[in-house]
Parts: sequence; structure tokens; C-alpha cells
Amino acid sequence: MATFEWIIVLLLGAALLAALAIRVGAPYPTFLALGGALLAFVPASPKWTLDPHLALALFVAPVLLDAAYDTSLRDLRANWRPVTGLVVAAVGTTVIAVALAARWLVPGMPWPIAIALGAIVAPPDAAAATAVMRQMKLPHKLLKIIEGESLLNDASALLIYRLAIMAAMAGPLGFASFAPVFLLTVFGSLAAGVGCAYALRPLTSGLREVPIALIVQFASTFGVWIAAEAIGLSGILTLVAYAMTIARRSGPQMPARMRVPIFAVWEAVVFVLNAFAFVLIGLQLRPIWERLDAGGARAEAVVTAAVVLGVTIAARFAWVMSYHTLKRRLHSAGAESADPRPKAGNAIVLSWAGMRGIVTLAAAFAIPETLPSGAPFPYRDLILLCAFTVVLGTLVLQGLTMKPLIRRMGLVDDDPVGREVRLGRTHAYRALLDAIKDDDSLSGKLLRKEYGAVIALNTGHTGNAPLDEVPGGPLRRRAIAVARQRAFEMRRDDVIGDDAYRVLVQELDWAELSAGGGRRD
Repeated sequence: MATFEWIIVLLLGAALLAALAIRVGAPYPTFLALGGALLAFVPASPKWTLDPHLALALFVAPVLLDAAYDTSLRDLRANWRPVTGLVVAAVGTTVIAVALAARWLVPGMPWPIAIALGAIVAPPDAAAATAVMRQMKLPHKLLKIIEGESLLNDASALLIYRLAIMAAMAGPLGFASFAPVFLLTVFGSLAAGVGCAYALRPLTSGLREVPIALIVQFASTFGVWIAAEAIGLSGILTLVAYAMTIARRSGPQMPARMRVPIFAVWEAVVFVLNAFAFVLIGLQLRPIWERLDAGGARAEAVVTAAVVLGVTIAARFAWVMSYHTLKRRLHSAGAESADPRPKAGNAIVLSWAGMRGIVTLAAAFAIPETLPSGAPFPYRDLILLCAFTVVLGTLVLQGLTMKPLIRRMGLVDDDPVGREVRLGRTHAYRALLDAIKDDDSLSGKLLRKEYGAVIALNTGHTGNAPLDEVPGGPLRRRAIAVARQRAFEMRRDDVIGDDAYRVLVQELDWAELSAGGGRRD
């Protein structure tokens, strides 16, 4: 019973911290990290443990599928050079810099473990950065670069992490054994992900009940990850390929009555997983802190964690600013004259958008507790402390200063998404009008008038109306609110029963959403 009570309290606390973060305009992972750190020093906090082998599957798989599902292949292709630079070079720079720093501070640390530490802290978390950037309406290209980087650098960093852990567990890998493992992991995982998407499509496409569809989606997500790991492939790469394939293939098949609640449930699940990742890592800090004190290594561990934090931030700055300088020189030389001149503000914000999050926490927690010989995994406590320090430090230092930095750089969004939405909306509703043009009934005439107004609103847009506004939207929402109040009064006075009331409210809710009521005020 105590465990259940703690879960309720922690979920409520996470929700309140997230609400506070949104109110002050900060990324909610920042406040979750602070809450997790404080929880470590609460005397009565629970002593929960989690199987390290479960950590990555439980925390990363659903979050990764959610991110991959929303990733735009077109935007990835359009920004492939900066994204590739961040995914390969920035991750590699961070891994090498952190490994060198760790070896310098802790000379006895083996190279595979130092490289694993670098891979753990290398991948930034897009959730924290985009939580601020969407509030500030950053340039769309910069936002897409950060989102694409966060999706793919998880794969590159965790691939390095996996190979480093293999070397730490089984001994050094020579090139003759490393190359086949690397090639099989990369290409085999991508092929397996695409294959799983096509194989599971008949199972998922025919479902029309939301609870059943959700259970199948979660089961298939974990199933794809577990199966990939079981046969020696990368769960990360397999799941990315799987999610991006089903996202491109399942467009018009899902009805609206399923899409809306399913997306809402996934959003809630990702939030809960973020909350519990910070809680579980926070709960590990107190015993780690006590063990380090007992061994007399607490001061050295704190210094090491602080240096790893500084090196992690500096390594990203070094790569991004070097890439920016090279782009400016190529542009000045005329090699890239077709592209706009790179702006220093974009590079500075991109450098500072390196907050770490759930992937770093899960990877650190997934380190085995023991070696095959039965001996404790060397420096595991130090790695966990460094990982949480990097996550907490970047979320606080960078997360809380991101908004002022964006304002200082004067970056603005030219709203390409808005233009494309209006273009798509115009063509879609013209196709709708063509479908009912020969219907002379009263309903047909009313619909043609209504949807013609939608086309007029979007083709004559002046930039003042919100993107999700429809003709007469504010008037519709006021009228729907009155209708909902009247339905409530009729149920209160026993004119209609609860069953009829729920049907009416559901109709009015859908009408409100179609009138632009889904926008957060």
C-alpha cells in the first residue's frame, strides 16, 4: 500500500511541477529534475530499484516511438547536413571529450567505461528545448534541426554506448569483430524496423476500438524493441525505422474518434515516463551519495561530475560554432550562395539547446550492476552521479536561460508551417466542395457556403487570425458554451438523463474542437 501511495503522491507532484514550469515559461523537465534531486534527500522516500535491463525499454521505447512518429522525413532531407553533423560529429566530439576528461580525472577508469560515460551524456533531449522554443516561435528550420538531431543522435550515442558496454563486459573489440557488429547493427536494425512495420500493419489497421488499439500499439512498441535486442540488433534504430514507416503508411486509415484520444494517451504516457525516470534516478542518488562518502571519494566524484558537465556543454559549443564558421566561409566564397547567410544567433541558440533528459537517465540506469565474473561494474555509481549532474545542470543552466537568450538573439519565425497549412486546407476543402457540388439539397447548399468561407479565410489570410481559426470560430464557441450549459441544466432538472446528456456533450465537444476550440488560451 505504501508503494501505491507514493506513486500517487509523486504523480501529483510531477503534475504540479509541470504546471508551475508552464506558468513561468520554463521546460517542465527542468522542474522534474529539481524535484528528483530533492527527493533523493527526503528521509522517508521509498527505496525503489529497477532492473537495469528494463530501463531503456521502459523509458526510451515509447518516448522514441512518439518522437519518431512525428518526425518529418521531408524536413530531415532538407536539413540533412546540419542534422548529420550534430548526430555524428557533435555526438562523437562529446564522447571523445568526456572520455578524455574522465580518464584525466580518474586515471584508473578503463577506456570502454570512459567512452560509455561520454555516450551516455552525449544525446540532447528535444522535449526540453522545444518546450521553450515553441513558446518563442523560433525559426522553423532551427526547430526541425533540433528535433531531427534529438531523434537520430539517440541512435548514434546509444550505439556507441552499447559497443562500449560490450567491450567492458567481454573485453576489447578488435576491428575484425567491431566492423561486422557495427554494420549488422545499423543496417540490420533499419531493415528489421521497416519489416516489422509492414508485418504488423494488418494487425493494427483493422482495429476500431480505442482501448484495444492502444494496448496493441504499446505491446507492439515494446515487442519490436525486445525482439530487436534479443537477436542482437539495436532497439533504438529498429524502433525509429518502425515508427517512421508506420507514420507514413497509416495516414487516412485512422478515424478521428480514435486519433484524438490515442494521441492524448500517448502524450500522457510520455509525461509519466519522464516523471518516473527523474524520480527513479533521484532515488538512486542517496545510496550513491552514502557509498561515495563511506569510501572517501565524494569530493572527487563531485569534481568529476562538475567537469563532465562543463565538458559536455563546451563540446557541443565547439562543434556547432566550428560548423557555423565553416558555413559562413563557404557562403562568403560563393560555394553555398543559394542558401541564406548563416546567422550567428541561430548557431548560439543551437549550441545552448543541448539539454539532456530521459535518454541519458535511462542509459545510465541501464548499466549492468555486475560484470560476468560477478564483480561489481566498475565506476557505476560515479557514472550515475555524472549522468544526473549533466541532466540537472543542463536543464537548469540552459533550460532557464533559453528564453532570454532567444529574445537577445532576436530570432523570429517566418511561419512556413502556417503557410503550408493554409495551402493544404485550401486544396482539401476545394476537393470537398467538388465532391458535393451537384447536391442541391439544403444540407448541400449550407455545406458549400460554410466550406467556401473556409477557403476564403485561408486564401485571404492577412496574418492576424490564429492558424486553427475557422469562419465564425469565436461566435461558434460562445454559442456552443451556451448550448453545453443548457444541456447541463436539463440534466440537473431531470429533463434528460445522464445517457442523453453524455451524447449531447460529446456532440458539442466535437463541434467546439472543429470551431478552433483545441487551441490553448
